[in-house]
Amino acid sequence: MPVDPVSAAPPSFQPGAAERSPKQSMDGEVFMSLLVSQLRNQDPSSPMDTNAMIAQTTQLAMMEKMNEVASLTEEGFFLGMRSAAADLIDREVSYLDDGGETLTGTATAVSYAGPVPIVTVDGEAIALDAIAGIVGDTLPVEPQTLV
Repeated sequence: MPVDPVSAAPPSFQPGAAERSPKQSMDGEVFMSLLVSQLRNQDPSSPMDTNAMIAQTTQLAMMEKMNEVASLTEEGFFLGMRSAAADLIDREVSYLDDGGETLTGTATAVSYAGPVPIVTVDGEAIALDAIAGIVGDTLPVEPQTLV
């Protein structure tokens, strides 16, 4: 009885198809995928210890909470930058120009269009992180007395 030759399977890659890019960060989806793979490929005669499984799911929950905390911290940082930029309006500030010279001027407006607020100082758009300081503080200073 003759046997037909087996042909090679066609390649799964098709030209023009979107290429899968690997994830660059560990998230809940990747963690669960690893856990499911570990459960599928475990030795049936010695399954995964229940304590180990609980420890891994606890690590997943902790990782997700840490990501949430990091996200909230970043939001707080951006909110603080916006608040600091708004506090500069009508104040005299100093900043470094492109040539490295220190200039002063009055902040008249703030734009929140980009990731770093842009402060308008005497008609010039200056990034908040380029502002070196406040020149003339208008707050009254009370003399210190020693008791």
